[in-house]
Amino acid sequence: MDTGYYTSEALTLLYSLIGIPSISREEEAAADFLQNYIEETGIMTGRSGNNIWCISPMFDINRPTILLNSHIDTVKPVNGWRKQPFTPKVENGKLYGLGSNDAGGSLVSLFQTFRYLSTTEQSYNLIFLASCEEEVSGKNGIESILPQLPPITLGIVGEPTEMHPAIAEKGLMVLDVTARGKAGHAAREEGENAIYKVLDDIEWFRSYRFPKASDLLGPVKMSVTQINAGTQHNVIPDLCTFVVDIRSNEFYSNEELFKEISSHIQCEAKARSFRLNSSHLPADHPFVRRAVELGRVPFGSPTLSDQALMPFPSVKIGPGKSSRSHTADEYIMINEIEEAIRLYVEILDGLTL
Repeated sequence: MDTGYYTSEALTLLYSLIGIPSISREEEAAADFLQNYIEETGIMTGRSGNNIWCISPMFDINRPTILLNSHIDTVKPVNGWRKQPFTPKVENGKLYGLGSNDAGGSLVSLFQTFRYLSTTEQSYNLIFLASCEEEVSGKNGIESILPQLPPITLGIVGEPTEMHPAIAEKGLMVLDVTARGKAGHAAREEGENAIYKVLDDIEWFRSYRFPKASDLLGPVKMSVTQINAGTQHNVIPDLCTFVVDIRSNEFYSNEELFKEISSHIQCEAKARSFRLNSSHLPADHPFVRRAVELGRVPFGSPTLSDQALMPFPSVKIGPGKSSRSHTADEYIMINEIEEAIRLYVEILDGLTL
């Protein structure tokens, strides 16, 4: 393939997208631009809200289908930017701009991969999906689109992984835990102190270890991250609440974790959501084997992506470094995009699922 042509096309598109602010839930202008760009290449699109997708020609429902997905939304610019976050700028082979690394580089590389592979004969169908609200795990993002698409056999999620395949990803569940007591005057033996009622449960969250640890993701991690109680110094608090951040591995669904936790603690726990589960792709999957043959190293990722909302096998792989995401003066290397397009094509061209 002519890597130079597709790299140039990818960079042109990325320059434009950086210049269009697309903070989560404010992606309409970027979605409009991307949809017009895709259609100007002669490819028909589907759209729902700020999600854009296209399906490879000669779609055959009897073939397996691979989804190429990345997101168009970004976080808000953090403090400390010395450059302009919405003005793309190239210096020393680096393209600076908000969303360049997370996940604009992946988005444009996957689309150019889709363009190239759609001109070739493959044993599978391809769908390219540019989704919104990824950074906030919003319900109007990929979760709203998957039911509208044909059945997916494999999802490829573009996020900065230095083009190594993340074959497992931690899930997320947030718990709100509540203890109720009885108010009274602190100077007298009155009331039931709700703070004291949470102490044993907080210690349990701190010290408990779920038995199944993952070679890729390690153990389930539980962290008490917020606590709130009391109105003033001389009133026994009748209510104490705390928040627990739980990062799951592939051995437990969030529902299973919640059931186990509820059997151990005395306070009332409510999960904000069970949606964001851990994901895992076997090391002997054809995609992983092909990636390894090309020198890529499978790993487990601690960071959350739209993989958590995919009820089918998936892998996270894309150009750039995760450590650059959500930072001031975010950038991606020009040669990382070139490498990404080449590797995506080398892995997918002729792949049999």
